[in-house]
Amino acid sequence: MGHAVGDVLGLAAGVAVSPLPIVAIILLLATPRGRLNGSLFACGWLLGLALLGASMLAVGGSGGASANKHPAAWVGVLKLVLGVLLALFAVRQWRRRPADAAQARLPKWMSTLDRLTPLKALGLGLLLSAANAKNGPLTLAAGASISSAGIPVPQQIGTLVVFVVIASLGVLAPPAVFLAMGERAQGVLGTWRDRAVRHNAAVMAALFFVLGLKLLGDGIGILAS
Repeated sequence: MGHAVGDVLGLAAGVAVSPLPIVAIILLLATPRGRLNGSLFACGWLLGLALLGASMLAVGGSGGASANKHPAAWVGVLKLVLGVLLALFAVRQWRRRPADAAQARLPKWMSTLDRLTPLKALGLGLLLSAANAKNGPLTLAAGASISSAGIPVPQQIGTLVVFVVIASLGVLAPPAVFLAMGERAQGVLGTWRDRAVRHNAAVMAALFFVLGLKLLGDGIGILAS
């Protein structure tokens, strides 16, 4: 299990560094229903990662992800495909970055966050975790790594829990600061929000590229062994 956790730590860190979801929960916390909607957004985030990872464990179990404690060939192919996708997203993100970071703007949908119902806040958290162009592939790759580690199902579930918790640290940090500091948190969270907006494109492009190369390397290693 320790080896499996080590394999997914980097992927979990890549999911945790998610500037726009972090900005979204900061903005939600500043709305009239901030405590409720922020909490539900975080729950949706956790649920999305858990469901996506668990689905990969189920596929890996039925698809023979591990043979003699070695990842099956299809796991290597999956990681290769996901690595290529992330590399392509890196190029796309880099080309679309603003020439001046100070000119970066929030997506238009974020202007509607103050009107979200609790159910929509939950759905938004789920969407930004499981259906995100970075987080989805990384969570699938983590699930594939766990299912191919050759460990018992309870240990697979435990490893997935560790992955989800670490992958959620970025989104869970603003609510923790908000609850601990009260009104004083607005200044701290405002600084986090501004920095995340300014550097979102560059950070995402770098993450896409580095993690894409990691998955490509993992896939090649599995297929070559």
